[in-house]
Amino acid sequence: MKKLFYLSVRTILSLYNIFYFRRFRVIGKQNIPKDGGILFSPNHQNAFLDPLIVGVTCGKSVNSLTRSDVFGGPFQWFLDALQTMPIYRIRDGYASLRKNEAIFEKCHALLGKQENTMMFSEGQHHDEYYLLRLSKGSSRLALESQFKYSDKKIYLQPVGINYGNYFHAQHDCTVVYGKPICLQEYLDDYTENSSKAVNKVRDKLQNAMEDCLWIPKNDSEYVSKKRFINRHNTKLPFDEFKKQLLKSNNKLREKTKSSSILKIFIVLLSIPNLFPLLAIKSLIRLFKDHVFWGSVNYFGGLIVFLIWWGFSLILLTQWLSIAWGIAFLSGSLVCLYVRQKLIIYNL
Repeated sequence: MKKLFYLSVRTILSLYNIFYFRRFRVIGKQNIPKDGGILFSPNHQNAFLDPLIVGVTCGKSVNSLTRSDVFGGPFQWFLDALQTMPIYRIRDGYASLRKNEAIFEKCHALLGKQENTMMFSEGQHHDEYYLLRLSKGSSRLALESQFKYSDKKIYLQPVGINYGNYFHAQHDCTVVYGKPICLQEYLDDYTENSSKAVNKVRDKLQNAMEDCLWIPKNDSEYVSKKRFINRHNTKLPFDEFKKQLLKSNNKLREKTKSSSILKIFIVLLSIPNLFPLLAIKSLIRLFKDHVFWGSVNYFGGLIVFLIWWGFSLILLTQWLSIAWGIAFLSGSLVCLYVRQKLIIYNL
């Protein structure tokens, strides 16, 4: 049952991404190894949307490590079905850190059996485009697994998720799979000095992940580069956009200035879908950490709108006729689509 649920979620989200994003592109999928266990290492900028983006694009079944405070309670079955495992942090208490040993042992076994896991090497999420300095966790986990299963091939797979906008629908999203790191090449280094080997792999992973991002570093030019991430430029091929960002005199366009007239149209177009829009806004307010807002908007759009449209169709069909129900549904879809286009245009 849980396996069927996992496959169903992957299929549904693969289709949903086509509608939610203006352009959804996956680059470098051919780089993903076909002959070993893989530890996927994506950047972490959009809360619980990031692991699902990787899960639906990599073409493999993936077990992911997730912060421990989301486990337990009524959603535990779903977390198990989505193949997630808890990872404990210092903020969870030093006593809790001991529980990681059993989790890491499980990860070692999975990678040794040529299965796949996912770990966020930055160690925390954030809402900037650059890559934070990586922690040693993923590099250590991968090397320990390789050392225990030296006859098996184990890889670290760098992944870059590039969002045109962290919150709104109908923006561009480009997922980049970089060149994998084969851990067998570091076995001698690990045997000689494990700490140095971990640092060496961590540095290589840092560079490989930065190659997968539009703006990899938080340098003195970061703020000036960031203003070019908008609907005009994110439609460019990944390499071309990244290349243009490096130029002082680039051909990129800055974002359009906000228009008051467009804002009025956006409000008017919201009327047919006012209930689900307000419901999603209320859900978003439950999360003080705004890094979660884009994820809530993503899943709210999938669940709340379907409930609203289904309820409206049934109600109007019963009260009036099927023609009225279909007409309202069609009008709501068109209004939502145009509204989202105007929002992105107005950013």
